[in-house]
Amino acid sequence: MQPTPPTDEHRWLQRLVGEWTSETTCSTGPGQPPSINRGRDTIRALGDYWVVIDSEGEMLDGAPFSMRVQIGYDPELGRFRGTWIGSMMPMLWVYDGELDASRTILTLKARGPSFAGDGSVTDYEDIIELNPSGERRFRSRVLMPDGTWNEFMHADYRRVG
Repeated sequence: MQPTPPTDEHRWLQRLVGEWTSETTCSTGPGQPPSINRGRDTIRALGDYWVVIDSEGEMLDGAPFSMRVQIGYDPELGRFRGTWIGSMMPMLWVYDGELDASRTILTLKARGPSFAGDGSVTDYEDIIELNPSGERRFRSRVLMPDGTWNEFMHADYRRVG
């Protein structure tokens, strides 16, 4: 098989590579103050086509967590593809995404269990925004029954060193 040359989308992903610290703000429920936690990401390139994100931090109750994300770009589909796994749940999340017109925001869509806990499944979006300053923001939101999106978590990242 002849390798495909890396695309601009692959090069966009490579901009994520490095060591990052984070401050994460999570919604804890109606009328409750948000939880603020700190964490760390190590993002490495897997060749020219993929990035692997290893994250560590604390959950709302202070327990440690770790997560792994793999993201690449499929030129045949014209879509970003990836997966997410975390120590806090047994589910493999599968991503499908695209860059916005400004090429600063990558929206990764996935389907997973509803927060309602009733066994239903709903849509989620994880959004990575690369800022001109070199910092990045990560947001997670869920599609509500009324058709609106509810952001339940965001994290601000700064490069280490």
